[in-house]
This record gives sequence, C-alpha cells and structure tokens, in this order.
Amino acid sequence: MKIRSIALLSASAVTAVCGEVDFAHQVAPILKEHCAKCHMEGAKKGGFSMNTRESLLEGSEDGVVVEPGEADDSILLESILSDDKTERMPPKGPRMPAEQVEILRRWIDDGMAWEPGFSFGKSAYEPPLKPRRPELPPVVESREHPIDRIVDHHFAQHKITRPRPLGDAAFIRRLTLDLTGLLPTPDEVQAFVADAAPDKRAKWIEATLARDSDYAEHWMSFWNDLLRNDYQGTGYIDGGRKPITNWLQQALLQNMPYDRFARELLAPPDDRSRGFIDGIQWRGSVNASQVREIQFSQSISQTFLGLNMKCASCHDSFVDRWKLDEAYSLAAVYAEQPLEIARCDKPTGRMAKPGWIFPELGNIDASAPKPERLKQLAALMTHPENGRFTRTIVNRLWQRMMGRGIVHPVDAMDTEPWNGDLLDHLATRFADDGYDLKKALAYIASSQAYQSESVVTAEGADPALFRGPLAKRMSAEQFVDAVWTLTGSAPSQPHAAITRRSAGDATELAARWIWSYPTASTSAPAGERIALATEFELPATPSSVRAVYLADNEAQIYVNGKLADDGTNPDAPLARGIDLTHLREGRNFIVIVARNGGEGPNPAGLIFEARATLPDGRKVTIASGPDWKWSPSLPDASGRYTRTPRDWQAAAELANPSVWDAFANGLADRFEPTRMVRASLVPADLLQRALGRPNREQIVSMRPDNITTLEAIDLANGEQLAGLLQRGAATLAANRMKPAKLIDAVFVTALGRNPSTAEKSALLAELGSAPGPQAIEDLLWLVILLPEFQFVR
Repeated sequence: MKIRSIALLSASAVTAVCGEVDFAHQVAPILKEHCAKCHMEGAKKGGFSMNTRESLLEGSEDGVVVEPGEADDSILLESILSDDKTERMPPKGPRMPAEQVEILRRWIDDGMAWEPGFSFGKSAYEPPLKPRRPELPPVVESREHPIDRIVDHHFAQHKITRPRPLGDAAFIRRLTLDLTGLLPTPDEVQAFVADAAPDKRAKWIEATLARDSDYAEHWMSFWNDLLRNDYQGTGYIDGGRKPITNWLQQALLQNMPYDRFARELLAPPDDRSRGFIDGIQWRGSVNASQVREIQFSQSISQTFLGLNMKCASCHDSFVDRWKLDEAYSLAAVYAEQPLEIARCDKPTGRMAKPGWIFPELGNIDASAPKPERLKQLAALMTHPENGRFTRTIVNRLWQRMMGRGIVHPVDAMDTEPWNGDLLDHLATRFADDGYDLKKALAYIASSQAYQSESVVTAEGADPALFRGPLAKRMSAEQFVDAVWTLTGSAPSQPHAAITRRSAGDATELAARWIWSYPTASTSAPAGERIALATEFELPATPSSVRAVYLADNEAQIYVNGKLADDGTNPDAPLARGIDLTHLREGRNFIVIVARNGGEGPNPAGLIFEARATLPDGRKVTIASGPDWKWSPSLPDASGRYTRTPRDWQAAAELANPSVWDAFANGLADRFEPTRMVRASLVPADLLQRALGRPNREQIVSMRPDNITTLEAIDLANGEQLAGLLQRGAATLAANRMKPAKLIDAVFVTALGRNPSTAEKSALLAELGSAPGPQAIEDLLWLVILLPEFQFVR
C-alpha cells in the first residue's frame, strides 16, 4: 500500500528555466550576429522566426528546427555545420566559429534557457513610469469588486467562461495556506463550513491576516528569497555577509508600510537592515560584475523594480533597453570610492557617476556623501510618482495569490501585462492604502476572481491570458509545515540565529501591578491572601484569548465561575502564559485569588493581561489596574460567591513595581502559546532542497513550478520524509484511535475534507481493526502523495 508514485508527486523535468549556459551573455549575441538578418524582428525567411523561444520551437514551414535537449538531432545545428551551400546557415559570410557552435550545442542540450520576457523583435511597449488611475468597467451581475469589474470585462473581451465559485472548504484551505502557509485546523474547517453568515469570508480574511506571527513566519520565506537573506551559508561565517533576519521578522510582525520597508533597506538607519545592500563579499578575485557595488545595482533593480540589470552590468543589455552606464550609475550610489566602469570585465578608463535611472522623478547629488546618496535613492525609489515601484510589488503579490503574474515572469516588468488596467488599479489602490501589504492581500482575496475554482490552461492555449486562479504547488516550507502538522514531528527550536518574536513584543503591557494597598510592593505579610476581580462586556464570544500574568507567589484564576489556571511557585514570583477559556459574549467576571508566599514579610503583587481576538479580527485587552477591585472575602472552590461580598474596594496600583523587573522581563513573549516551529525558521535540509528551497546566494523571485524527476525520486525515497512519517505513525498508533476516526482526522487535517465513502471503505479494509504503526505510515504516505495535498487549489 506504500504508494510512492512519482506520478502522484506531479513531477516533471524542468525545461526552459534551468540551463547552465548564460543566455543573455553567450547565446543571445551569437544568434543576433549570425541569424538576425533572415530570422529576427520583421524577417521570417522560410516561415522561421527566432524572435522568441516559442517561435524558435515552432519551427519553419518545413517543420521543427530544434527541440530542447536534442542538439545532435537539431536541424539548426545541422544547417550551421553543413558544407552544402544550399543548406548552410548563415548562407553568406564567415562560418560560425567552433567555440560558438559548442555554446549553442550545450545550450540546446541543457534545455534552451531563455531570458524571461525577452524577444529579439522590437517591442512597441514601454511601461509607463507614473501611476495611472484607469476607469473601471461597468458592474456585471452585481459583481461590484473593482478587481472583478476589470476581470469580467477581460473575460468578455476574450470570450472566456468565468470559472465557478470556490466551495467553502476549499476556500478556507486556499486562503489559510496563501496567507499563513499553514493548513486550517479541522475545527476551523468545520466551523467555517457550518457558518451561515453572508460575510463569513470577509471576516475569515481579516481574522487570518490578524494572526501576526503566522503571517510573518510564512512571508519570511518570500522575503528571504527576494532579499538574499538566510541563516547560514556563504559569507556568514567570515563576515562577508550580514543577516537581516531579526529586522525582517519585526517588520513583518508590525506590517511595516512597504515604502518605509524599502527605504530602511536602501538607506539603513542602523546595521539591522543593511545586509541587503551590502550583498556578499565573495572570496578571492571575482568578475567586475560581481563586486559589491554592482551587486547593489542588480539587487535593488530586481527586488524593487522587477528589472534585470545583470546583463547591463557587463555591457549594454542584449535583452532589454538598459545600458552599462545606467547599471554603473546605480552602483556608484553605493560606492565608497570612485568606481571605474568595466565592460565585459575589462576597465574602460571611464568613471561612473552616481545617478538614478528615471531622471523624470529627480536625480541624486553625485557630490553628496554615501549615506546622503542612499537616502536620496530611497526617496526616489519610493517617490509617489514612481508607479514602477508599486506595480512591481502588487504584481508579485498577485502571482503569489493567483499562480501567475499580471506581468509574467515577475522580474520582467518591462514586458506588457495581460491587463494594464488591473495592474495600475492594484498599484494605485496599494499606495492609497498606505503601502499596506496586508490590505493588498486582503483586497485580492476578497475578490470573486480569487474566490473561484482553479483552472487548467488547455494545451496550446496562450498561458499569458488570464482564465482564473491556477493551482499552486506547495512551497518547500508549506509542504514541510503540513507534514509536521500532520505528524507532530516539528523540531523543538528554530535556528540559533533567530529570536522568535510575536507582535506583542513591540508594545509594553497595558496592565499595572496591583494589590490591596500600594506599599505591598515593599512588604506584605507572608500568607496574605486576597481576591482581585474585574467585570467587563464582550461584543462576541472570542475566537481565541491569550493571557499572561505574574503573581508573587500564587494565583488561581477563575473565569465566569470556572477555574482557568492554578499556579504556584513558593520560591520565586510565578510568571505564566495561558490560553484563557470560558469568556463569552456579554457580561464576564474574572476573579483571581492571589496569595503572598514566604516565611516573613516580603513584596506581594499581581499583574495580569489578557488579549482576546474576536471572530471579526478585532482585539480586546483586559488588563489589571486601579479600575479592578479587591476583597479579603474569598470565593468557594468553583470561583463563585454564594453571597456577593459587600467589602469590595478599589485595587491599589503598587508604588514600587520595579522589584519584579527581573522576573517580568519577557512576560509579553508569553502571549504567544507554544507554537509549532516553522520550516521557514530553520536552515534548508535535503528535503526542503528537493522541494525547491533555494540557497539564496542569488535573488529568487519565483521558484520552479515543478520538481525534476530526480528530485521526485529523492523525495519519495528520502530518509528524512520517511523518518517524519514513521515518527508520526508511531504517535498516532499510541493514541489508539479507532480506524474510522483516524482516517477522518488525517483527511480533514491534510485535505480539508472528509474521505469519500469509497475512499473510507478501501482504507478501512487496508487498516484493519487495530492498525499498527506500519499501516498508519502507509496511510500517511498515501495522503501526502496526493496532488490534492501537494497543491494549493
């Protein structure tokens, strides 16, 4: 039954994106020199155009000319090498040198990699620089969301059938994975499906984005890829590379506005964020296009503008309009010393002048010191009139949510979008919303376009033409997190370089230290016991409540007459973080019975704060303070009073709470329950590498859509995944769950649905009445190999 089918892994060989030969620097110049006159731009001799990879593969009037991976059977190479004057290519002029023929041979055998969005034909398209506010098309069938108005108009123009709406169970799985990288829990799925409220999807979007830590730890992977940040690897040991991990984590937790986010990376206010612009100091001598100054030019152009400056860092680009001098003008902004321009690694004798590539927005004072030049660059990059900056990031977010960019690939932003109005609308809306990344994601997720069933692009159909959301293969981190969730086999700690934080770390507690009299923080009788209480209203039953408290020395917490926590530490003040239950819509009553320990007079006090998340994502804080009350009369064992005490008095804020500073330090950290360590917070292992997690020595804005056949074999037979499933199976077997309930639990957790009758019958027959670890391991293998598990549909 242990099905480790490569087919189920949806593996296919990576083709056009993984060649070893450098297309821009090696292949494009050869083709342009020898083939342009007859087969490029408007020329199409013999019906054969080489303007794009697609037209090259399409062939001529006589058939296919070249196929990836088959250089020796290529008519293209055969014609280049032919001595027959009627067949040889090019027909006139000198023959192609042998070293150039060998480059083409290797390029074909390696898969014919092609620069994304590049064409040898002249493009009439020039992306606008400034923002543009398109007029929205009319509303169709009450679909009023601006995204849907634009998409519905696009569908009508291209006679595309609108995809069907996505069901509730599929929606919550897609959205939770897209926004937090985690599977929804079975309880969340069941509650969401059962909810009849018409606005439940809008509320779930808001509530999901309010899970600050889950959001931040998921999007760490996206930004680590895009900012070349990692936890170990080249440069980190010898100081040639600086991590930005803690800055990035805090920026995501706080949902830092994107314009400020970019400015702090481009002109770092301190060392925490400067690792991005410093790049990597490679050991030994390197090509002129890989020195730190040029890395700076390449990185900021790719990350923030979706532009490829790598070709232009060596010579005027063969693949777009960017020039060598422009690449060096950006590099000179970062340079400490005068920077000589090198062409193809050879000094030119000319010096680069610091400058900005869009002077319409302003320029940089070349005579200013480096820190000031960086500030000027940051201001120009985030200039309100720089529409390229906002278009680039919303295009990246659309690609992450919908499976393909409006401009695709996302780092080919000089390429015409499939719908310029949609791209411009998202970009201007993003700026209007204060460059808020979460709002941009919520805006996309709230559209019917996003909330539609995923579509499959038919063979031969134009992949650039939007027909609906595409199914997305789980990232390495999503897959591993899902397996850890399913098996309970996550590691106990993140990488040592990471200080795991929560959104609560950024703010002090609202609570105050209290007791029955202010001098208790100096001295109170040993054994003194009092009741501290508060009453409050909640507009709805919370979806979650987390509380932290520190008591010197004991506390029993009662919520609405039910014991919520009982803690004591006779030797030192007690600090705890708990999930608080029993709160409800309407009136609530919390009573805390606090006792001072010790054998003689000593300080006594309590500080308590609870943070409740309501179903609509709003937060409510309940914090101890002088508005609380105290009484020497204590409740019974259930936390209730048979008679309401008549001696309630106002609680006193303590005069000297600093006596507990050593114990209270980090108390806010306890607002985070014990959360599963995420795959994004540990270094990549062989399993994550096999699933496509990059080493981040280069910027990666899009990971491969498919894994290679060899990677699939390694995945299906690798020891790491097998070990995770074995440990998970052993844990599940120890729980002695009935087979039917076990199958249901695995399916709902992994797939967000119950098994069909046929699936359940077949699995029950295989598992038997008392399944052991091996049978449960087989069940886990079966489920994780399903495309339904591996894809975000």
